[in-house]
Amino acid sequence: MLNILVLCTGNSARSILLEAILNAQSAGAVRAYSAGSQPSGNVHPQSVTLLTREGYDVTDARSKSWDEFAEADAPVMDAVITVCGSAAGEACPMWPGSPATAHWGVDDPAAAAKEDWDSAFNTAYAILKRRAEAFLVQPVETMGSAALKAALSAAGEME
Repeated sequence: MLNILVLCTGNSARSILLEAILNAQSAGAVRAYSAGSQPSGNVHPQSVTLLTREGYDVTDARSKSWDEFAEADAPVMDAVITVCGSAAGEACPMWPGSPATAHWGVDDPAAAAKEDWDSAFNTAYAILKRRAEAFLVQPVETMGSAALKAALSAAGEME
């Protein structure tokens, strides 16, 4: 099983969405986690609404610090994906160590006005789901680090 950490700043929306998608769509090939460099402490309510509507289990969804994954007993990550929006000028957290890394930038739906949440979250979800599906059709569990990085990077370039 491949361990993937999805990072963003607040860990309330995009990283929560991608964590759920990867865990549900990978048929056990991936165990995804999410965290933030400055976690909000709460999962955005629209993340819960969307994921519930799409049939995902959100029981364990929570906003947490990436510090949890730096502990001695934390799972070792094979890959780290950042999902901060590149065009918005957001600072994406960096992850030390040697996991394969990729950037799957998506605009922050939580930054949208409340009346636009549905549209903004649906857009972010659709982009992340397409990228996850493109990545997961490959033999991710058996890839070497270079192939894993290339597959993650290629998926991250999809719209």
